[in-house]
Amino acid sequence: MHLRLTRHKPSEALAPFVDYYWIPRWDLREQPPYEQAILPHPNVHLVFETSGAGIFGVDRRLYTRTLSGLGLAFGVRFTAGGFRPFWQAPISQLTDRVVPAARLFGTRAEQARQAIMGHGAFDADDGLMIGYAEALLGSVRPERDPLAEQVAALVSRITGDPGLRRVDQLSASSGMTPRTLQRLFADYVGVSPKWVMRRARLHEAAERADSGEPVDWAGLASDLGYADQAHLTRDFTVTIGVPPSRYAAATLLGSCSAGMVRSFSGGRPWAPWRAALMSLMTSAGWERICPGVKRSTTIWCLAMRRPRASVLA
Repeated sequence: MHLRLTRHKPSEALAPFVDYYWIPRWDLREQPPYEQAILPHPNVHLVFETSGAGIFGVDRRLYTRTLSGLGLAFGVRFTAGGFRPFWQAPISQLTDRVVPAARLFGTRAEQARQAIMGHGAFDADDGLMIGYAEALLGSVRPERDPLAEQVAALVSRITGDPGLRRVDQLSASSGMTPRTLQRLFADYVGVSPKWVMRRARLHEAAERADSGEPVDWAGLASDLGYADQAHLTRDFTVTIGVPPSRYAAATLLGSCSAGMVRSFSGGRPWAPWRAALMSLMTSAGWERICPGVKRSTTIWCLAMRRPRASVLA
């Protein structure tokens, strides 16, 4: 299996809004379909695929998508809150939804998609694709929004500080009331600060489990702010579908199975989906595969979290 993912920073003019561009390419010809489990994050994405272009809001569900054949996609990951100035309406409108890119960009969305995904796109220069995307974004680029940048900093603080576990802590450190934070996150992120905190903890737990090393679950539960191991296990199981110990055991089994480990471009060996639900986009900078604008197609989105040791850093 050949799977390659590249990531590029935006131009200075778009940096206040865009986190990065991501371009996955895969070649699974004459190989069985490949499945990917997804644990979503609080970022909006603009995604171009051969059959459509869509705007993806924050999806709160866990799900699995399938890759097959030869293909690629092009994605724009906006900073947390960074899409709000473009959308000019509460981002909560997009939560758990995909809308056609034409809703915002009009006919220019399809023109950009055709330019990006045209003949020979699999071997095309990334810079050309980025140029088409930046021209599209530039055509509707809004003024910088101080609140959007403040929200991005708050989300970064949540995901980067394991000690930040409760909304009242964020309230104290930010100088905002919990109610103000709730309204701000609903407007700019699409989910609550509590959801972002809970999801960050689950990603940390999945990352530890995916490390291939034995995990002290009671100690990890304490580190992540859970009352006890039972609370971590329940939260993990309800969200991901399997208990953390089973998830970790599958990771260890998959990494040791002869002929079953795949190579992720630029990263460590990658176990197939049956070994740990495709690792849920943890320390190797996993891809997120989402349903496209047409339900019969597949569109990719990149995970929000930037792990401490990422091949994409």
